[in-house]
Amino acid sequence: MNKKMVCLDVDGTIVDFDGHMYPEVRAEIINVMEAGHHVLIATGRAFHATLPIARDLGLHSGYSVCSNGGVSLRLDPKLDEGFEVIARSTFDPSSVLDALSERIPMAKFAIEDDNGRYLSTERFQDFSFGIQATGVTFEELQETTAVRLVVFSQDSSTQEFAEAIETLGLQGITYSVGYNAWLDVAGAGVSKASGLEALRQILHVEPEDTVAIGDGFNDVEMLEWAGRGVAMGQAPREVKQVADEITGTVHDGGLATVLRTLL
Repeated sequence: MNKKMVCLDVDGTIVDFDGHMYPEVRAEIINVMEAGHHVLIATGRAFHATLPIARDLGLHSGYSVCSNGGVSLRLDPKLDEGFEVIARSTFDPSSVLDALSERIPMAKFAIEDDNGRYLSTERFQDFSFGIQATGVTFEELQETTAVRLVVFSQDSSTQEFAEAIETLGLQGITYSVGYNAWLDVAGAGVSKASGLEALRQILHVEPEDTVAIGDGFNDVEMLEWAGRGVAMGQAPREVKQVADEITGTVHDGGLATVLRTLL
């Protein structure tokens, strides 16, 4: 069997929405690693919130994609911190912030900058940041070099949020709308897929030997990119439509089901 590049989303795939990892999922991920396959985390989380998952799995070497492709890590226990950032994709968020603040005036904003810090308005904080966000003014956000821009509005439904973004016709960015009124913005062409493709070439894995499992709108490009794209059972219809197959839900251990087929 050829060595596979196995790319795993975190929330809704490796862990449930309470952050719980089922023992059978952990066991099968470890089995796949021990079988010699490349296991990579591919997540919207910042690297600060990704590293605890990697360490919990015993994933101390290899690569991970964070911030929806905005940041790529190399994991190596010989490094001082056990990892290094090998790639960052940045963009100027000022025009996006101007457009969104006018269209969605009650929105909250946070930016992951090119130093891995999180800057936010209105004490906006989320577990996916992995660190405490520093409160800044809207004007300071506009002057920041961004890896990831997060937009959240409790006053909009997911559909309203998506429609608002579509009507803006924003250029030079990539975005995905979350389950709630949550928007992730990255630079043009940046996605989990773009980050993984760069790592595929480093790992010298053939395209047909790539496997990706995920459940969110930010996984669409990754599932389309993979030789075998698998959507979790609870994924939205639009995500399932781009997948090659569908497994069980995160509560059914759907990831473990897929991983067993690689052994």
